[in-house]
Amino acid sequence: MTVTDETVMDVLDGSDCFPIEEIVHYPLPGYGAPTSVAFSPDDSLVTYLYSSENTLNRNLFSFDPTTGKQDLLFNPPGGGLDEDNLSAEEKLRRERLRERGLGVTRYEWVKTGPHENAVMVPLPAGIYFQNLSSQPQLKLQSAPTSPVIDPHLSPDGSMLSYVRDNELHVLDLLQNESKQITFGADGKTLTHGVAEYIAQEEMDRRHGYWWSLDSKFIAFTQVDSSAIPNFTIVHQGHSTTGPDAQEDHAYPFAGGPNANVRLGVVSANGGEVTWMDVFCGGKDQANHDEEYLARVNWMHGNILTAQVLNRSHSKLKILKFDIQTGEREVLLVEEHDTWVSLHDCFTPLDKGLGKFSGGFIWASEKTGFKHLYLHDASGKCLEPITQGDWMVEQIAGVNEAAGLVYFTGTLDSPLECHLYCTKLFPDENCALPLKLTKGKGKHVVVIDHQMRRYIDIHDSLDYPPRISLCDLQDGSVIMPLYEQPLAVTKNKKLQLQPPEIFEVQAKDGTTLYGVLYKPDATKFGPPPYKTMVSVYGGPSVQLACDSWVNTVDMRAQHLRSKGILVWKMDNRGSARRGIKFEGAVKNNFGLLDAEDQVSGAEWLIKQGLTKAGHIGIYGWSYGGYLSAISLCRFPDVFRCAISGAPVTSWDGYDTFYTEKYMGLPTENQSGYAFGAVLHHVPDLNGKLLLVHGLIDENVHFRHTARLVNALVAARKPYELLIFPDARHMPRPVKDRLYMEERIWDFIKRTL
Repeated sequence: MTVTDETVMDVLDGSDCFPIEEIVHYPLPGYGAPTSVAFSPDDSLVTYLYSSENTLNRNLFSFDPTTGKQDLLFNPPGGGLDEDNLSAEEKLRRERLRERGLGVTRYEWVKTGPHENAVMVPLPAGIYFQNLSSQPQLKLQSAPTSPVIDPHLSPDGSMLSYVRDNELHVLDLLQNESKQITFGADGKTLTHGVAEYIAQEEMDRRHGYWWSLDSKFIAFTQVDSSAIPNFTIVHQGHSTTGPDAQEDHAYPFAGGPNANVRLGVVSANGGEVTWMDVFCGGKDQANHDEEYLARVNWMHGNILTAQVLNRSHSKLKILKFDIQTGEREVLLVEEHDTWVSLHDCFTPLDKGLGKFSGGFIWASEKTGFKHLYLHDASGKCLEPITQGDWMVEQIAGVNEAAGLVYFTGTLDSPLECHLYCTKLFPDENCALPLKLTKGKGKHVVVIDHQMRRYIDIHDSLDYPPRISLCDLQDGSVIMPLYEQPLAVTKNKKLQLQPPEIFEVQAKDGTTLYGVLYKPDATKFGPPPYKTMVSVYGGPSVQLACDSWVNTVDMRAQHLRSKGILVWKMDNRGSARRGIKFEGAVKNNFGLLDAEDQVSGAEWLIKQGLTKAGHIGIYGWSYGGYLSAISLCRFPDVFRCAISGAPVTSWDGYDTFYTEKYMGLPTENQSGYAFGAVLHHVPDLNGKLLLVHGLIDENVHFRHTARLVNALVAARKPYELLIFPDARHMPRPVKDRLYMEERIWDFIKRTL
């Protein structure tokens, strides 16, 4: 029988081997694996969050590698965290973290004595402590109107710090007495110990305070957002009106003022605050040298350091403070014409190794790729620790006594991530770093305190996450800790075939990587096929990689099961390829990123895989933006687009992200104009579905509303799917299921 569009659609509508409900089920197949894996302080136990029912509702378990015994360490009273018992503050923090987990979502180990360990578990009801040999104890109660925010143990385990009512508090665990140690917050525009919106959303700085290593002091931020006009979001789906049906956010729009941020130090016992000589934000000049407080770190000897970034992202300074006087000195200056990206690789060297005493490891992209460098106590760069046309991602551990650094990076492939070991003090016969992890794909590692073993969480396109205990000396597996035989059965039932990875050339010859989900030719006939392009395309994100997350891209697999070819490709501007590759979009969002996606589509047509004239594109957030602007700019290539929570004009997004990549609106007027979807609406010919939550506090619904105004003015048809109670992404299963049904209906009608 000849396979036609009509017979394919008959198969699509009659096929139930891949129910659409599978797209919205969490955790994804294979991702019911343990998370938040850690070693106990004495390295005798491995702990992790896990659901034996394969749900998002996780408990805390422990595993003894010596005996092979697994125990339920903490079962949260009342079921723990769910979406209905969270304070408004915690709901917004979960949005910043993109957190979906329930039950127990985090914990910290505390050493309570030489032979006894305990864990601290924060829950909506309060802070619980679980001794390994006793019942859980509620140490500190929380309340919806006065929640406990961001609790952390002091390094010596004797105190618990937390934020309540925008002030910093410390609970003495021995005396069971709590003390407020900061004062003056007004609960509206002035806060203490809380990371501001920009820090949480864009800087990957989740905290607003930091314990000194000796547990005697706390450094904290004072954030004054009074210079930022409030942006009001109305809950249009509420049955009531008034103050309870709206929320105000100090949202710093591109070109506008940021929050003023100061850095103070106070004794853990309370007392007078010493303010450090640094003042960030509050100015909108492009040349403001200290606009953002990016990172704060303590070094031994109670030396406090802070990383401050200028408004244009071209210069970062590491400042070192005397906490008694607040006086500062500049330890290091990092500059780059493209931009300086933030990271967490600053690592003090504190073991007193001769001339390196008080020195530190730093990561820089000055060669075009992020590499590690050794600096002395004065900040002088002594030598590179790593080098080459690949990048270091994170420092996993440092063994100063042995002179070794352990890090994850892309030495083997930009599509993979491995653990490597190299010399802390390179010699003239510098060899390539030693790869410790085995097997292609992505490896996430946790090294024990004694620098002898590590946990390897390994996945690839072919395998869901598996967890092993490994020897840090040679990477050999000591014992497997977790395998997933049950996932295989479901994968076979749903016919989850791993996608294939291909290389495509951009117009300038740059190699681009893409992953391809090809329909079953025995069911749908040979190619070419109708095609949907799945896209993100923005900086700091990589889609095309050798990871199980691509195999369980359930929307892509669902479309493949319906006879639709799915393609996702990382255009220039995406992550993990070096600063030249990512910096190609500087000042020009919507230009080369969209053109690279066209190159991918043209490659598919040339390979005979895709039907010309039957290509759609879909994405969320930056991917929603890129979908919409690609549909408008290239009407001869893309027939339809699904644009989820899109930025439609960059003057309506936040300062930090937008100005890093696009500069100030007043200094890049042509770039902002060209990069706005609104600018290209007159060229729209294809079908467009817009999807957005009305209370999205990240990419405001205002973006979609402005685009709708432009579509109406140009008399262009569009479809709109609104979720009145959703933020940046719908959370309830019923909402996500409805969304997927509408998306599939749109694709069937328009592709």
